[in-house]
Amino acid sequence: MSSTVQEYSPLMARIHTYVSSELGILANAYLIETSDGVVAIDATLTVSDAEKLRAQLDSFNRPLLAVLITHGHPDHYNGVTQLIAGAPVPIIATAGVDRVIREWDAKKEERWKPMFGDQWPTQRTFPNRIAQDGESIVFGGVWFTPHDLGPGESHHDSYWIVEDGHDRVAFIGDLAFNGEHSYVSDGHTTRWLENLEKTRGFLANVARIYPGHGLAGGLELLDRQQQYLERYRLEVRNLANRHSTLTDEEKTRLTERMTEYLPSGRINFLISAGADAVATELAEVGEEK
Repeated sequence: MSSTVQEYSPLMARIHTYVSSELGILANAYLIETSDGVVAIDATLTVSDAEKLRAQLDSFNRPLLAVLITHGHPDHYNGVTQLIAGAPVPIIATAGVDRVIREWDAKKEERWKPMFGDQWPTQRTFPNRIAQDGESIVFGGVWFTPHDLGPGESHHDSYWIVEDGHDRVAFIGDLAFNGEHSYVSDGHTTRWLENLEKTRGFLANVARIYPGHGLAGGLELLDRQQQYLERYRLEVRNLANRHSTLTDEEKTRLTERMTEYLPSGRINFLISAGADAVATELAEVGEEK
């Protein structure tokens, strides 16, 4: 399914949101129409969702100008190959995001491909252009500016500010999951919380915040993500009791507690998947809060 934001103008009326299937972990990809063509922000995880995203792009009958990547998780870049369809399109990321994609792609495939089978793209296409932190890139009269965050939800995150002289909006990748359970398996929740605090001030003057999962909104997205992470860490800390892993029974209890905390979340398998990573993180830092 896909939806178009129409209540704002002029930039926000030209932002199209593709929402992946549940198999694709409900990841958002965005198509932004400019005067010269379309810029994509992130792609999708599965082959089917990537093909549907490409079909949506084709329906505009306008060229794809670039693909911008927010971070190095496969549900945000796996589908680039299908999206660009062999065209020599700039695929742009910060140096840290590019490094993580290349370093972790094979490891992520080994871990996650068994769950997705032939829906996992055989060929993944990596960034071919590096954007500096704070460097503005112009496509069709619209400015796209990446801001580097370092480790957080992934091993290296960034967000993109997009402005056209009228509106200023932010595409934050997985800095916040709006209404969905979070992926914490990379084990950087302490840094993630720091990034939320740091970014809150920078995003105070944007008109709209577009997350990697869930509906667009305002600063409340960051507030809710902070509350989710704090609750998750509390539950893991209490269950792990300073150990670096949880038993299967403890993971089941964690899933029950977080599902009760966020009953609207649909990607519940992420809860137990990240339990050991967060338990290890908390044990290493020796937190007692």
